[in-house]
Amino acid sequence: MVVSLSRRGEVEPFHAMDILAEANRLKSKGVPVISMAVGQPSDPAPALVRAAAAKALEDGRIGYTDTLGLAVLRKAIAEHYGDHYGLDVSPGRVAVTTGSSAAFNLAFLAMFDLGDRVAIAAPGYPAYRNIMAALGIDVVEIELDGAAYLHADHLRTAHREKPLKGVLFASPANPTGAVIAADELSALVQTANELGIAVISDEIYHRLAYAAPDTTALGHGADVTVINSFSKYYCMTGWRIGWMVLPVELVRPVERIAQSLYISPPELSQIAAIDAFKATRELEAVKARYAGNRELLMKRLPELGFALAAPMDGAFYAFCDVTRHTNDSMAFARKMLAEAHVAATPGRDFDPLQGHRTMRFSYAGSHDDMVEAMTRIERWLR
Repeated sequence: MVVSLSRRGEVEPFHAMDILAEANRLKSKGVPVISMAVGQPSDPAPALVRAAAAKALEDGRIGYTDTLGLAVLRKAIAEHYGDHYGLDVSPGRVAVTTGSSAAFNLAFLAMFDLGDRVAIAAPGYPAYRNIMAALGIDVVEIELDGAAYLHADHLRTAHREKPLKGVLFASPANPTGAVIAADELSALVQTANELGIAVISDEIYHRLAYAAPDTTALGHGADVTVINSFSKYYCMTGWRIGWMVLPVELVRPVERIAQSLYISPPELSQIAAIDAFKATRELEAVKARYAGNRELLMKRLPELGFALAAPMDGAFYAFCDVTRHTNDSMAFARKMLAEAHVAATPGRDFDPLQGHRTMRFSYAGSHDDMVEAMTRIERWLR
């Protein structure tokens, strides 16, 4: 037998998922693990969403939809931009996707060719780097060196060294939780336009900012590609449903690629997602719990020697400098899981250069779990 292996499979593993797999293995043996490793809300999808899904299942016919998604869902997403941001977005620019992960695949394939240079921030979400590397795109990681987020000057410097084809940034950001200030976001988008750099804005943590109003890059440029998801604020991770807002010129290329890669997003999840925008009261209560967890971790983590490496302005992450305890966050994370039974993500996922110094803690779980996790870590460190 001959097995053919491509170099694409040599991309860096997603260490958060490896940690989660180990945590789940321990849980299956009865070990009471508290997971702060992945960005997964502990709450279920809103009641309205689950009811809509149940009715669709009872009706019985779940099948293919248009590749870009159900017209009624695309309309609901477009209306959300009017209701929440005061922006007029045509439903024709909306593409529903199989989670934001599929949206990133589609954006990269439709926008960039082999060898194109695309900038991302370090630290940043590892799937950006890994997907682009697998596709043969040249990833330019811009070390933030203490800055909270990517600035226009970072972009100018990187472009001056060698021209960039694109830039991808997130606000609120994973792993840091940093939120790009509105004026800085405007400057970043305008600078990219001036330099001829295509912009992708990852907004999957939208509506999860605690100290600043929600903002979208769409308010600063019509040619921005925005990627979003029902996973985080809407508590629908396993439903695998996301969306893109595209420049008009990109709609048909994205549709053509999606037709062959995905056929269509899952219809059951699409039907359910239509009602997600009606569940604000329930979801704001969940967000209020995140805010309480945030306050707890902002106090307790520094007390335990985990200095905050970025402002916890949004999402549900604390990104910490762990050099008081270790210079190998990967080994430290494994040891903490095995001995304290608390899972957190080593920084290697987010920054290959400096990640040995950092860890990310997700506070999307229950408040009682967050209190218990801090107690366990304190006991373990002693």
